[in-house]
Amino acid sequence: MLNDKRLMVVMPAFRAARTLEATWRGLPHDIVDRVLLVDDASNDETVEIAKKLGIDVLLHEINLGYGANQKTCYQAALEDGADIIVMVHPDYQYEPRLATAMAAMIQSEVYDIVIGSRITGGGALRGGMPLWKYIANRGLTAFQNLFLGAKLSEYHSGYRAYSRQVLQTLNWQGNSNDFVFDNQFLVQGIVSGFRMGEISVPTKYFDDASSINFKRSVQYGFGVLSTSVAGLLKRTGLYRSPLFSLSEINRP
Repeated sequence: MLNDKRLMVVMPAFRAARTLEATWRGLPHDIVDRVLLVDDASNDETVEIAKKLGIDVLLHEINLGYGANQKTCYQAALEDGADIIVMVHPDYQYEPRLATAMAAMIQSEVYDIVIGSRITGGGALRGGMPLWKYIANRGLTAFQNLFLGAKLSEYHSGYRAYSRQVLQTLNWQGNSNDFVFDNQFLVQGIVSGFRMGEISVPTKYFDDASSINFKRSVQYGFGVLSTSVAGLLKRTGLYRSPLFSLSEINRP
């Protein structure tokens, strides 16, 4: 518990056997009420290690994609009754100890969504982010800030904290099952007026850290551009994409 708020950590996992234990041991277990790992049909020992550590596990029998994995995570969090939900990748790329600070920013009711930013603090390149990814990150972020009227340092971090209200309001169920899910979720939050906070998070790039290849990155980039245009059209009242419809939870 964090000041009477139930805190749940969700881990969307795929082939995380080598890094899962280090990530789990870094979590602030004194305040985390439940840790849930959703495995997207890994062909390594991810599930076995998770169970050995005492982590609750849900399984996808076939690989459904990163976005689909998160959908299972958030549905389970709502059913669990969690008040604050922190998504931590089990690849040990992001510093898990900072889940405390991120959750506290939600608990304080100052922010509704908190992003662990690799850009603030200037540590992305020092942490090993490839130069081409850094350049793409900066370019896409500038484009999105312009189109969405926001001032975030980045839109592409996989380290997030959400309030329960966010999960109950946004139509994340209708988002992509692929990597652009994260970006769609963030744009939905901005357009819907949720308060966004950021915290500087050091990251590590190494062989076992998850990363999409150049081809998938290009596909992701086009998805980001499309999502940004949809957000601009919604803001200007010219077109309302299904992306910004009510959550299934709130539909009559």
